[in-house]
Amino acid sequence: MNFERPVRIRFSHCDPAGIVFFPRYLVMTNALVEDWFNESLGIDYSAMIRTRRVGLPIVKLDCAFSKPSQMGETITLSLELRRLGRRSVTIDVTGHAGGATRFSTQQVLVTTSLDTGASIDIPDDIRAALARFAPDVADTKQEPQS
Repeated sequence: MNFERPVRIRFSHCDPAGIVFFPRYLVMTNALVEDWFNESLGIDYSAMIRTRRVGLPIVKLDCAFSKPSQMGETITLSLELRRLGRRSVTIDVTGHAGGATRFSTQQVLVTTSLDTGASIDIPDDIRAALARFAPDVADTKQEPQS
């Protein structure tokens, strides 16, 4: 199952050449994760951060940029849960428009205590929501070996 969201490319996303400045794609993917939590998983992302003090930083990131996106275009961002571990999740995010992939990322996100900065086990309610979203993804509760 994928979570998708259209994103209109705005002036603020672009460099002087009028194409998306590639770090802005990462800002878009972070917003997509927030929307995924709020809308699809039923987890209030703001409360997770501000009240529960659970963070979800990116600890590993792989990106490929295939074709530039220009101001005025609308691209579709698509998120797929690839792996559910004890303290981390792996997601794939792609941006596409007009039948062409514009960029793709694979991200490892780790749950952390915002009070200590240490990684923590994925809270049970979040783990359950992730498992409901992608029941075919193995819930390993083990972290990958480096």
